[in-house]
Amino acid sequence: MAIFAGLLTFVSTLLALALRHLLRLLRSRAPDPAAAAGFFHPYTNDGGGGERVLWCAVRAVQDLCPDLPCAVFTGDADASPDGLAARALDRFGVRLLRPPQVVYLNKRKWIEASTYPRFTMIGQSLGSVYLAWEALNKFTPQFYFDTSGYAFTYPLAWLFGCKVLCYTHYPTISSDMAERVKQRKSMYNNNSLISGSIWLSRCKVLYYTIFSWLYGLVGSCAHLVMVNSSWTRSHIVNIWKVPERTKRVYPPCDTSALQMLPLERSTTPPVLISVAQFRPEKAHGLQLEAFALALERLDSDFLKPKLQFAGSCRNKEDLERLQKLKDRSVELHIDELVEFHQDISYRDLVQLLGGAICGLHSMTDEHFGISVVEYMAAGAIPIAHKSAGPMMDIVLEEDSRETGFLASRKEEFAEAILKVLRMPEPERREMAAAARKRAQRFSEQKFHEDFTKAVRPVLLGRS
Repeated sequence: MAIFAGLLTFVSTLLALALRHLLRLLRSRAPDPAAAAGFFHPYTNDGGGGERVLWCAVRAVQDLCPDLPCAVFTGDADASPDGLAARALDRFGVRLLRPPQVVYLNKRKWIEASTYPRFTMIGQSLGSVYLAWEALNKFTPQFYFDTSGYAFTYPLAWLFGCKVLCYTHYPTISSDMAERVKQRKSMYNNNSLISGSIWLSRCKVLYYTIFSWLYGLVGSCAHLVMVNSSWTRSHIVNIWKVPERTKRVYPPCDTSALQMLPLERSTTPPVLISVAQFRPEKAHGLQLEAFALALERLDSDFLKPKLQFAGSCRNKEDLERLQKLKDRSVELHIDELVEFHQDISYRDLVQLLGGAICGLHSMTDEHFGISVVEYMAAGAIPIAHKSAGPMMDIVLEEDSRETGFLASRKEEFAEAILKVLRMPEPERREMAAAARKRAQRFSEQKFHEDFTKAVRPVLLGRS
């Protein structure tokens, strides 16, 4: 086995060297790119944290290099320069110095998960190369920014003569994913059919191993790598192996409205909140079970708390998942204490957060955890999953004071819920104040400063 592993490493090294030599040869024949910054972001209307990063990044580049044109590669047919600038302002409060150029992409279907029922990772990755080929043939910028995590496009952009800069929200593959397959754990990304078979599990481990090697090869082509958390950085450095080019830049969290909410909260009844899309990895069921357990352990004379779920549904599967949660609350006999708020406005969300004493988060290995930051900014004590971003970056002490709780099992979540419910009001407000102060570390202004510091040597070093 050791000999085989050594041979595989030797062959992999030779292939990598040969590929890089071929790329250099082809690159020497490529035309000079235009003096511009191009942002590869095929979906400019998802409304999530990734889109906020896009517009904050565009604004930062415009501030740093006012004479440098910015273009956005998008597959949204209705996108226009003025429309995107208006959306950045209306949806995210980001005022661009000037509207970006728009490069429309026709072949976006090749990066959609539905196109690849099997081998989705490699399918989407190769599809992104095809889409980037269309993009770079239409417009070749001197600086190619990837803000959506399509690492397989980097060698192509490098081949076209671009400087490649990326903001990576999470690794496409990680050692944690491979380890769960090896241990044959059934999860949302490892179905029971595979976890129940030793041979299928071994085949998937092999698939992950090959994909991880390819992912490391293409990722190493980036001139600058920005990551959103310590957890993401550790995995990217481990796979891409370019630590000197990898910078941690926390994502921009717009918490200005939440910071204005009073820390005093009504406790008649006390309210717990959970903010997340109704996706399988968000593990809403764990929160429901923990809440039911906490109710069982609560003193009989204590006022019964409420649990409010707030989130959006992307598709039919999410709607079915939401209905199952409602059914489960009935089975647990807690349906009268649980509320579900689907697709609510931001104004309504702020109102809900302003009435909650704590916020629940239960996703395993959440790369960052913007909802946890929102809880803290709003004055709701976070009870977050003890892994990745929340554990390594967010729910940490501030001025030697606790800012929240971490848990991983149902019993631990229930115990943390009881601690918050039983906490004297002055103690709760003190912890909420410490959490709010820590949330300021993840503001849009901090993102602007750190992003500018990271890209400055690349952008200002241009010829």
